[in-house]
Amino acid sequence: MLMCWLALCGEPSAAAPVDDVRIEHVTVVSPERESPLRDAEVYIHEGRIASIATSGAPGAAAGAASAVTRIDGTGLFLAPGLIDSHVHLGAIPGMIDEQEARHPEIARLARDQIPRSYLLYGFTTLVDLISTPQRMARWKDHDVVPDTYFCGGASLMDGYPMNYLPKPVRYRAFPYMLIEPDTAAPPDIPAEMHTPAAVVAQMKADGAICVKTFYEHGFAGVRNLPVPKAETIRELVQAAHAAGLPVLMHASSIEAQAFGLDTGVDIMAHGLWGWNDASTVTEPTPAIKTVLDGVLAKNIGWQPTIQVLYGERDLFSTTFLSDPLLARVLPSGLIDWYRSAEGQWLHDLRAERFHGRGRDPKAVEAEVNERFALPIDRVTNATAYLKSHGGRLLFGTDTPSGPIYANPPGLNGWFEMHRLVAAGETPEQIFRSATLSNAQALNLDQDVGTVQVGKRANLLLLRQDPTQTIEAYAGIVKVLLGGRVLDPADLVADRSH
Repeated sequence: MLMCWLALCGEPSAAAPVDDVRIEHVTVVSPERESPLRDAEVYIHEGRIASIATSGAPGAAAGAASAVTRIDGTGLFLAPGLIDSHVHLGAIPGMIDEQEARHPEIARLARDQIPRSYLLYGFTTLVDLISTPQRMARWKDHDVVPDTYFCGGASLMDGYPMNYLPKPVRYRAFPYMLIEPDTAAPPDIPAEMHTPAAVVAQMKADGAICVKTFYEHGFAGVRNLPVPKAETIRELVQAAHAAGLPVLMHASSIEAQAFGLDTGVDIMAHGLWGWNDASTVTEPTPAIKTVLDGVLAKNIGWQPTIQVLYGERDLFSTTFLSDPLLARVLPSGLIDWYRSAEGQWLHDLRAERFHGRGRDPKAVEAEVNERFALPIDRVTNATAYLKSHGGRLLFGTDTPSGPIYANPPGLNGWFEMHRLVAAGETPEQIFRSATLSNAQALNLDQDVGTVQVGKRANLLLLRQDPTQTIEAYAGIVKVLLGGRVLDPADLVADRSH
C-alpha cells in the first residue's frame, strides 16, 4: 500500500553458539504429517534438528553433548516457526526519517524492539519484499532477529511506489528499477543496467530470493502513475525464472491481477479489493470470478493481506492506541509519540479526505469505518472464494503497509489470522500457509517450514495445537530461533503486559 518501505534483509542471522536442546515428551505438529507425533523427543544440535523419535526409542538421545538444555514438553505442542512472506522492515511504523532523527532515543528503543515483536507472535522467518543488501546491517544489528530474506523491488521508473520519494532520491533508493526502451533514463543512470534481465541479474548477485514488481495506478489522491507494459513484465518473469527466483506482483485491483495472470507472475502480493465497480456489491461478480478462476487454474500464490485495510482504517480509531496488546510490541515512548501532534501527521493528512479536521473524532471514525467496509467485505469474500475452491493462499501481512502505526510488528500477523478466520480459513489452513506453503513458494523449504531432521531449529513450543485453534499463538511457551531458546516474557516491549 501507500509506501512500501525499503529494508535490509539477507540470510539467517549469524548467532553465538548455542547449547544443544532436548525437548522431551512433546507432541510434534508439522504440516507434512498426516497426524501429530505424540510423546516425541526432539534433539537439536548446532541450531538444527538432529533427531526426532518417540521418547525412549533408539536414536532419541542422538547427538548428546556436554551442554544440553532440557525442556519438558509434556502436554505441549512443537510446531515450525511462522513465516510472514510480506513485510517491510526499513522504517519504524508511523515515523519518517526526519522524525526519527528528531527522536533518536525513541527510535533506538523501537528498532531494538521490532525484531522481538515478530518473534513474540511466533514469526521466526520474514521476507522483506523491497530491500537491498546494503541495508542488512542495520536490521541485523540487534541481539535477537528473525531469519530474514529479501526480494528486490522492480518498480517501473517513476511509478509506484518510488513516486513517493523526491527526485533524484528515488533513483538511489530503488536500484532495481525498470526503465523501458522508450523512456529516457535519469542523468548518470545507464539504461542498460535497468532492463529486466540486468535488474534480475543484479538482484541475484545481491542475494535476493525473489523479485517484487508492481502494477498500481495509484490511490488516495494519486491516480495517474505509469504502469509497466506487459512485455516488460514477461521479460522480467522469464529472467527471474531462469535465475530460480519467483516473481511477486503488488496487485490489489481486478485490472492488476488480470495483468499478473497475463504476464505469468507467481504470487499476487495482495488480496483483491479494488473491483473497479461503483456499486455496493460485495459478493464476487462474474468479472471477479473470472480473475479468481484464473488464479486457481494457474495455481498462483495469493496473499490476502486483509489486515492492510484495517490498518488504514484504524488510523482514525479512537481506541487503537489504548489497546493493551500494542504495549506488548512497541515501547511506551513510541506509543506516547503516536498520540502527539507530530505523531498524528498521517492521520491529519488523511483527515482532509474525510473533512475530519475539527469534527468529532467518533463521528469521523464511524464515517471511515463505513467507507472501508466495502473493500474489506470484498477482499474477505474474494479470499473465501479462493479458499473454498482450493486456492494456494500464502500468509503475508504487508507490515507496515506504509508509514502507518496501525500495522504493528508481529501483532499485525495475529490480527491477520483473525481476518482469515472470518474469511473461512481454518486454523489448519492458516498454519500451513504460514509454514510449509510459504517456504515452498519462496524456495526456503529445504531449511524451514516443517519440523524435520536437518531443518533449521526455528520452532514454537505451544500450549495448544495450532491446527485446531489460532489461539495457540497467544500461548507460546518458548520460541526457538536457530536452536536458541527464547522466553516470550523477554520479548515483550512493556514487561507489565
